Amino acid sequence: MNDLFALVNGEWAATHEIPADRGIDGAFYVLRDKSEEDVRAILEAGAGLGGDIYQSFMDVDAVNTAGMEALAPDLEKIEVPTVEEFAKALAELDRAGVGGPLAFWVEKDSQGEDSVAYLVQSGLGLPDEAYYREEEHKETLEKYRAHVATMLGFLEPKYLQGLTPEIAAERIVNLETHLAASHWDVVKARDAVATYNPTELADLPPLVQLLLDGLPDGKVVDMMPSYTADLDGMLRRETLADWQLWAAWTILRSRAGVLPEEVGKANFEFYGKHLSGATEQRDRWKRGVGLAESLVGEDIGRSYVEKHFPPSSKDTMLELVQYLIRAYRERISKLAWMSEPTKDKAQEKLAQFTSKIGYPDRWRSYQGLEFGPDLLENVRRGARYEHDYQLSKIGKPADRDEWVTSPQTVNAFYNPVVNDITFPAAILQPPFFDPEADAAENFGAIGAVIGHEIGHGFDDQGSRYDGLGNLSSWWTDEDRANFEALTGKLVEQFDGLVPAVLEGTGSKGVNGAFTLGENIGDLGGLGIAVVAYQMYLEDKGIADVEPQAFGDLEGEYTGFQRLFLAWARVWRSKARPEMAAQLLAIDPHAPNEFRCNVIASNVDEFYDAFDVPEGSAMWIAPEDRVTIW
Repeated sequence: MNDLFALVNGEWAATHEIPADRGIDGAFYVLRDKSEEDVRAILEAGAGLGGDIYQSFMDVDAVNTAGMEALAPDLEKIEVPTVEEFAKALAELDRAGVGGPLAFWVEKDSQGEDSVAYLVQSGLGLPDEAYYREEEHKETLEKYRAHVATMLGFLEPKYLQGLTPEIAAERIVNLETHLAASHWDVVKARDAVATYNPTELADLPPLVQLLLDGLPDGKVVDMMPSYTADLDGMLRRETLADWQLWAAWTILRSRAGVLPEEVGKANFEFYGKHLSGATEQRDRWKRGVGLAESLVGEDIGRSYVEKHFPPSSKDTMLELVQYLIRAYRERISKLAWMSEPTKDKAQEKLAQFTSKIGYPDRWRSYQGLEFGPDLLENVRRGARYEHDYQLSKIGKPADRDEWVTSPQTVNAFYNPVVNDITFPAAILQPPFFDPEADAAENFGAIGAVIGHEIGHGFDDQGSRYDGLGNLSSWWTDEDRANFEALTGKLVEQFDGLVPAVLEGTGSKGVNGAFTLGENIGDLGGLGIAVVAYQMYLEDKGIADVEPQAFGDLEGEYTGFQRLFLAWARVWRSKARPEMAAQLLAIDPHAPNEFRCNVIASNVDEFYDAFDVPEGSAMWIAPEDRVTIW
């Protein structure tokens, strides 16, 4: 055994063609394609709010006829004489779905039970602040500047203040570069303690308060206070003209997908082709599904669940979750590096985990929201409705039963502030979950994903929250030091690894510190899945199941072997170089080939299952293997 990922996925990766409309493909995307088709059928039937917004999106003639004039209500808002009025205009635009230089979301307070607004840096047209400063992104920055100029050509000259599109683009990108210089980098921005800075709305700088116009008075969490302070200083009378150019571009960029087709196609040339490597724009119906999902996803989800999620799957999943929690409980009790008092606290947190499987027990109401034939106005209505819904929660006890995603989403989540894991219906399908499959495969696939999400409660950031979801120091200093020594070894294992598709490009590879949380989740997920499977076998009174075939692979494999093979199949993926480079910059997950192989190489049972010899590419000396949970 030299390459687990290649054994399971190598032939597929060598021959598979990534669809022209995306930069990456794989196991997750097979399910996302299926979910997309299922939702399309629901929307084309014309039912509900989702059907209404979808129909307005698919009326291409109406969209083209409306033309660029459809943007006028947005653009007129920024034609104001003072910085104060401009800041309030940005707040109005934010409510209507155009992001500003400062964003927020509403969630349970990390030190209480009420919902608060978390303020976060924003305002960039490129994926991350690193794109504005790092040499490896220099070409992308230049192409972005040219793209902004091209797109500005769709606007009336008056919105460019008499400047050429090229000069206007230069000033816009310069402003964004200034913003980016104040942004926190991806490592600092994921620090749960550093980003928890509670304050009163009234104590924020005056212009920042205007950017947040509409938020109720009271507590907010200023996640990047240095950025907030810098932003207040950037908004000056002398810079208003540049800010108005930036706002015009931001409006255009935010609305490009719901403007005449030629605008969307031009926007795709950069955001699709250059950033992701895609060669074709996604079919219009796919973009229509995405829009409907973004505005009324849970309303669509009710119909999706009725058609595509059997209740029996929920029962089987709950049983798997219990096995994984039992396994965590056992592993925690035997940890050599952790003291008994901290173990007790960890067990207490584990006992307080809750699981959301498939779909919400109580569906959200969208009463009062209506859509008509005007696409862009529908987008504004949907954005305002969601914005006001979020504001309505501030200052009230948080609803711990609320879902943060729709059932038709192919993903899984851990939320540290409420200490729960969520598995939407759409991910509970093969190859992740199959109620008819052998237990070994389910433990290696969805079982490891369950373990991964639980593991986030004990990763470098999740471990700072207690069982109620509050930031709390429940570790002894010695235990935290031991933990950081282990996680430091994991950082070193991943740091600088370059995915195969980027070899020879000068890529810096994986940022081990940035991906640490997900790597801890993966390591715990797979390791705990093995323990849970062992428990399952003991409950059934068997040592292991008889060797069986696995997919298209030659030969037969034991249960433990198929557990690891199922783990590898989950991470089946293939990315274009452009997308791989982007993901290294913005995605806290390591490339899938490393998620598969490096993690498996740290699990002792992997060596037993495949008799991995010393000298194998997957060999890690026993003393160098990392076991955290």
